[in-house]
Amino acid sequence: MEIKGRRVTIRELQLEDVFEMRKWGKHENPLLEDYNFPDMTDREIRLWYKMKVNSMFNKYYGIRNEHNELIGYMGIKGIKIFRREATLGIVLDPNHVNQGYGTEILDTFLNYYFTQMKMRKMILEVAEFNKRAYRVYEKIGFKPVGYYLDEFFNQNLDLTDPHYLAEKSSFVISGEKIYNYIYKMVLTKKRFFQLKNTRA
Repeated sequence: MEIKGRRVTIRELQLEDVFEMRKWGKHENPLLEDYNFPDMTDREIRLWYKMKVNSMFNKYYGIRNEHNELIGYMGIKGIKIFRREATLGIVLDPNHVNQGYGTEILDTFLNYYFTQMKMRKMILEVAEFNKRAYRVYEKIGFKPVGYYLDEFFNQNLDLTDPHYLAEKSSFVISGEKIYNYIYKMVLTKKRFFQLKNTRA
């Protein structure tokens, strides 16, 4: 199965894709470190891959560009067959961020998701401080439906770091804990195609 866009090809995640992720760059912004591909042994990679693909309620895909480079992977999790909805997660190689791939990947995949998979709704969550990702989701048609505070992944974050200071309003410090705001966003099939027709 291949889902083809103008510059990207999306297909089911393969084990060799995960090994290729070792070549990816790293986010310099400490707020985005959780999106960096972790250092794993060969055995850990195989276990990680097996855990991802051995679930009937989750599907994972590798994303390649026009040069056949693996530039990201994505998953639809918690698939609800009867409600025709799932939750989206996407991670891009930092070396290929800000090149327009994110918008094309979402547009290409969501077209497949709503037509071929016959789904009705896509859900996602995004950190408030991740303004770049939020703008891409908004451009595609996702709308915020709520937000909540979550414990930040790095409790040792340097609170004097310029990246943190620029996004300080997205965080709450309570006692010795660091929390950040997370937006929940939703896109319906109807809205996706309404906006797609407007952009065409």
